Amino acid sequence: MRSYKEIRGILQERITSQQWQPGDLLPSEQALSEEFGCTRATVNRAMRELADAGLVERRRKAGTRVVQPKSHPATITIPVIRQEIENKGQAYKYLLLERLEALPPEDARIQLGLNQNEKALFLKSLHYGDGIPQQLDVRWINLSALPEATEESFADIGPNEWLLQRVPHPSIEHVFRADKATAEEQRLLQLEDCEPVFTIERRTWISGQGITYVRLVHPGSRYHMATRSSDEPIFS
Repeated sequence: MRSYKEIRGILQERITSQQWQPGDLLPSEQALSEEFGCTRATVNRAMRELADAGLVERRRKAGTRVVQPKSHPATITIPVIRQEIENKGQAYKYLLLERLEALPPEDARIQLGLNQNEKALFLKSLHYGDGIPQQLDVRWINLSALPEATEESFADIGPNEWLLQRVPHPSIEHVFRADKATAEEQRLLQLEDCEPVFTIERRTWISGQGITYVRLVHPGSRYHMATRSSDEPIFS
């Protein structure tokens, strides 16, 4: 007999892989209990955890549906850099610099909650506006949470946009910093000598499982962020 954690993981995979689309009605608890050979109470607990994680919406007599994508209730949401650049009237360009499966460094491993011998997917990419670098994306993705990432080349779509299509509203933690650019950052972002960078470190997770850990680096002279009290923030 499957445990509620196993069932929750299977159902979560069906949602994040978009086998079940936003708005889709899930099978009944009775149907799922027959599929997994377990009690309805076990399925009910798995469903409750998916609802607590914001993946499904449960309504009495109306059933359970995959939630529709919507703005995250936090003050700072996860913007799509392509949209932000295009909204400024600039021509967007994306360039994948590096992609490999490897053991992450200690800080990334801890942020993702991985074991010491567990590999993750490393991605490094650049986003341009009118041919000028706007953002350097250095990221690790938890392959245990999103195994389908192993099949994605990320040559034509940025990892952030890809992730938001599969996990549209995870739990989010942001850390903002003004930093001194490294030699690599200065070269890739085409910075002036001694020009600082503005960095955003982001960790996302769902149901306690790490999804991604990323460091987003922006030229200090070409980036600003503004927020509104009742609308989404503006990144530029």
